[in-house]
Amino acid sequence: MTETLNRSTALDAWVRCGKCDDLVYGKRMARNLRVCPECGWHSRLTAPQRIDQLMDRGSVELLERVTAAAGDPLGFVDTKPYARRLADARAATGLDEAVVCVRATIEGHAVVAAVMDFHFLGGSLGSAVGEMITRAAESALATRTPLLIITASGGARMQEGAISLMQMAKTSDALGELDRAGILTVSLISDPTYGGVAASYTMLCDIIIAEPGARLGFAGPRVIEQTIRARLPEGFQTAEFLLEHGMVDMVCARQSLRSELARVLSAGSGGSGTLPAADGPDPRVTDPGSLPERSSWPVVRAARALERPTAKDYFSRILDDFQELHGDRLSSDCPAIVGGLGWLDGTPLVAIGHQKGHTVAELSARNFGMATPAGYRKTARLMRLAEKLRLPVLTLIDTPGAYPGRTAEEQGQAVAIADNLRLMAGLPVPVVSVVTGEGGSGGALALAVANQVLMLSEAVYSVISPEGCAAILWQDPAAAPQAAEALRVEARALLELGVVDAVIPEPDGGSQNDYQLAAQLLRSAVTAALSELTGMEPAKLVEQRRQRFRAL
Repeated sequence: MTETLNRSTALDAWVRCGKCDDLVYGKRMARNLRVCPECGWHSRLTAPQRIDQLMDRGSVELLERVTAAAGDPLGFVDTKPYARRLADARAATGLDEAVVCVRATIEGHAVVAAVMDFHFLGGSLGSAVGEMITRAAESALATRTPLLIITASGGARMQEGAISLMQMAKTSDALGELDRAGILTVSLISDPTYGGVAASYTMLCDIIIAEPGARLGFAGPRVIEQTIRARLPEGFQTAEFLLEHGMVDMVCARQSLRSELARVLSAGSGGSGTLPAADGPDPRVTDPGSLPERSSWPVVRAARALERPTAKDYFSRILDDFQELHGDRLSSDCPAIVGGLGWLDGTPLVAIGHQKGHTVAELSARNFGMATPAGYRKTARLMRLAEKLRLPVLTLIDTPGAYPGRTAEEQGQAVAIADNLRLMAGLPVPVVSVVTGEGGSGGALALAVANQVLMLSEAVYSVISPEGCAAILWQDPAAAPQAAEALRVEARALLELGVVDAVIPEPDGGSQNDYQLAAQLLRSAVTAALSELTGMEPAKLVEQRRQRFRAL
């Protein structure tokens, strides 16, 4: 006996993969969470299967059911009456509607979950589905519990006409209430998610996760091709396509979903209000006189060394865990900016940094650490998440400057940087920024409007690169060393000027000579700085930051 994998089958049946067409034994498929072991194709799950895979055993409590919010408002009949279609769907699936809403835990973390089921009328969004998802959001609001929405849908339910259309507005407003209350929302996209479901609550969540190969879009490929006669790119609207185009935070295989969701949910409780003591003495130097006088040009060259630790090198060493989140939710995912959720001795925070590389290939792939507008919009999105969840923000700065190309100008580079400056100035959470390498112009400042701005001793920070300054004012790029001295880009001078609040010493020979010690010094300095800021009232944090920059 063989069937495609998106149908319920007996465990001893052979099933045929819907992608590679291989036959797989049913028990093996069940052990593999209904993912084809040959090609990795993720078959469709029923809502009960999904709940059983993700939720802790014994923790699941069904929320109130809604079987007919509007009944059959149109008396709709196509090849059969709508009422008959509903009855047939209930008989075939054993469900009341196309969504199951529960209260449960995932690895001990409380969650309210709305789990859609494509097997019930294509997972369509009707009045009952909209009402149940809205009530799930209201339950999350009442208990201040993160909301998880798992989608599988062809879109709004045609048989309910404009009533189904109104569910998009109702559910979107319910998520807006959770935004205003500071409650985490997460969506998990399974295949397929289209139409009104994609264009409402699915894409409004704080963090969006997709299963491999899952398709999502407002209009399906056939509609697009028939309407505008356009040939669509390979893999159009798949999870991987969406990740590349900045629409989802991560693509996660089913075997890892429980642990990834648990990590996200653990940040949903917000900051604890306290941070542990640093592992060692506070290394921050606040007296310029205790720092050696340095010639600027050698420091510039040292700050650019390929061997220096990158943001990801530091995050992996100073944080207990780091979960990278992707995309600007608009057009793309800039590789020159990495950011996401981090944990510092169990305290969640948002960590963001410029990312270069250690080889020419890595530098090229990361655009030499020069962010596009998408990078700064990703940064802004993550900072707004920190604001919503009341999480501290840590930024690491290492960039020659913002990307100056034609596409960046066409996409609003100046607007993106300006938006970040204004946003950071008003963030009601602690913000600590560290210049770890190059701090180049507005591209660096866009991540450095902080309560405390720190700097590594071999880093530089300037309004323009020495080469750029020399080309403009000396009309000779070879005058870069002279320009560097005139700009006073090194740590001691910047501490004297009040541009930075403290300098963090580096290991002998620079951070590249001892990654672990460099990270330990950075971690101690960051922990000390955040500890001084944690517990301050939001209004005081904003005022202290504004006064810091107002004084310059």
